[in-house]
Amino acid sequence: MNDNAAETCCAVIAAAGRSTRMGGGISKQFLPLMGVPAVIHTLRAFDQALAVGQVIVICRKEDLGQMRECIERYHIRKVTAVLPGGASRQESVFAGLGALPPDAGYLAVHDGARPLVKSEEINLCVRDAFQTGASALGTPLKDTVKRVDSGQRVLSTPAREGLWAVQTPQVFCLDLYRRAAARACADGKTYTDDCQLVEKIGVQVHLCRGSYENIKLTTSEDLVFAQAILEKRSAFDESRARV
Repeated sequence: MNDNAAETCCAVIAAAGRSTRMGGGISKQFLPLMGVPAVIHTLRAFDQALAVGQVIVICRKEDLGQMRECIERYHIRKVTAVLPGGASRQESVFAGLGALPPDAGYLAVHDGARPLVKSEEINLCVRDAFQTGASALGTPLKDTVKRVDSGQRVLSTPAREGLWAVQTPQVFCLDLYRRAAARACADGKTYTDDCQLVEKIGVQVHLCRGSYENIKLTTSEDLVFAQAILEKRSAFDESRARV
């Protein structure tokens, strides 16, 4: 990592999802995990990541007050702005671009609903982006995947070798990301994945081996899994402290 990593890499946390597959109602960012709002676990990981200097949080307009209150209550240090998101994830991330400091050289985009990411995984991805220009966490697929038609009939079975599930953070040279964003706007395209955004301008993204624990909170079952993982980590930390 270069000596100016903390000053040049900034993060945008996309936390403006509608939580429709979670049953609606309260934003999934504020659902409790180990007694703490899920998004606070996310922000604590970025607070502890030496490779990231500042953090911008993008959330729903109706969540702005609650998000700011949570950040203050749990003493999150690196957040410099909390801004309203757009109609899509892409618009929400683009909203954060204008709040980046002038000296930002790299952008780390992370899903607010991935509260189990570890600071060392963030650092790994940022370091890799310094070398490659575009990097993301990911894991090799463990399950066999089927391609199906509209009637759910199997069309083909892609070879599992070489197939990865991409995660976040996804980290990019900021100049590169701005070019990709401008192209998407000019073409009227909306992408749900920032890697795909830069792939469309011919850039290859390098994947870093992440953890299968870095799940995204999408359905109610994910909350159960996330709680279990955090309990396991807490028990491990307690056992180490007693040694």
